[in-house]
Amino acid sequence: MRLNPMGAVQVQSAPPVHRAEDLTRGGVQARIVLGEQVYSLRITRAGKLILTK
Repeated sequence: MRLNPMGAVQVQSAPPVHRAEDLTRGGVQARIVLGEQVYSLRITRAGKLILTK
């Protein structure tokens, strides 16, 4: 819970949740674009996530 500049309570909503399997469409890799940069998201055999440029 936070107060806005007027002193009123400001409720924050939860961040969006995305399943890695949905992002990779059942595969092991997906591309994520942020601005001009393209990142690679990979699911390892051990079930870990790796995000690289």
